[in-house]
Amino acid sequence: MNINATLIGQSITFFVFVWFCMKYIWPPIMNALHERKQQIADGLAAGERGRHELELATKRATSDMHDAKLKAGEIVAQAEKRATQVIEEAKQAARIEADRILVSAQASVDQEVVRAREALRSHVAELAVAGAERILRREVDAKVHADLLTAIQNEL
Repeated sequence: MNINATLIGQSITFFVFVWFCMKYIWPPIMNALHERKQQIADGLAAGERGRHELELATKRATSDMHDAKLKAGEIVAQAEKRATQVIEEAKQAARIEADRILVSAQASVDQEVVRAREALRSHVAELAVAGAERILRREVDAKVHADLLTAIQNEL
């Protein structure tokens, strides 16, 4: 056996094997590796995009929460303002009603005063008639009459 012929045969077989592997086996393996590398890169990019979108969504949510809190504060302030306004309107209506009741009471008091005056006048008239009657029953004397008239005037 010749070492050279075996070595040359093995070399030729090795080169054919290498050529066969490079022609038919390496391209699918390299394509699979390239595709896997691309999938990993796409997955990492998608993860990075997802994280970035999550940060943006968090910022938007925070901004929306802040806006909602401001709007809620405005609504509360408007409600408080409206409540104060309603209270003031109720106070004003109560004042108007109190004034109306006061005017009505004053009118009632004025009517009672008028009635009392009328009653007093009729009583004074009765007293005057009674006084005149007393004067006429007594003797006619100017001094006595003057004293009696003064007493009647004091009663009025």
